[in-house]
Amino acid sequence: MITRVAQKYDSVRTHIVHLSAADALPLIKLFRSNVGNRLTVETCHHYLNLNADEVPRDRVDFKCCPPIRDAANQTALWNGLKSGDINMVVSDHSPSTAEMKLLFDGPDYGNFMKAWGGISSVQFGLSLFWTNCAKHGLGINDLIRLMCEEPAKLCGFHEQKGKLAKGYDADLCIWDPSDEFTVTPDIIHFRNKANPYMNKQLKGIVHATIVRGQFAYKRSTSELFNFVGRLLKPKPSKHI
Repeated sequence: MITRVAQKYDSVRTHIVHLSAADALPLIKLFRSNVGNRLTVETCHHYLNLNADEVPRDRVDFKCCPPIRDAANQTALWNGLKSGDINMVVSDHSPSTAEMKLLFDGPDYGNFMKAWGGISSVQFGLSLFWTNCAKHGLGINDLIRLMCEEPAKLCGFHEQKGKLAKGYDADLCIWDPSDEFTVTPDIIHFRNKANPYMNKQLKGIVHATIVRGQFAYKRSTSELFNFVGRLLKPKPSKHI
């Protein structure tokens, strides 16, 4: 349906969010041959890093919408990133309390039908993606394209965000791509800590983040700085 609308109305910019099913990629590729860059597609960290075969019984912290699929589907999504059929990778950060996730003992404990459907991953997105990049034939330039440049274009911030260049905001991430860490509750900065990555070993430690030239986070002190954001107004994009 989405691809048909994009084909019918040549002025419509169309973006497919949270692609989880790789079976849709041939159809996306077919319609993109007609509508070009007006059709863009994203997938999420949990679809690239988790598969249904690894979901333990009653572990409703793995529940999300659309659902996590099998290992073959996961590989096909990575191939979609390599081929350019998928334009970007996003967090789809969807936190919830342990009560909403039904992670406490009770009659509904582990009930996938009743538990909140969402996964928290925004803090670990860079490391989640980088951990498996090399295994799938991707590198640092792909990471920058998929997680910085393409999202900035989609949002209309392509002349302000997404790259290091004159006139762009000084948004920087200082990280060590070779060092590793384990996800544990004590290092999680988002409030509701339930997530399916607990105890996983990830590659690429973020030591600091800088937004518009100001520190927002320093790992050495576990400090989150109180800085004031600002409303951004996107510019019209020719990207899609």
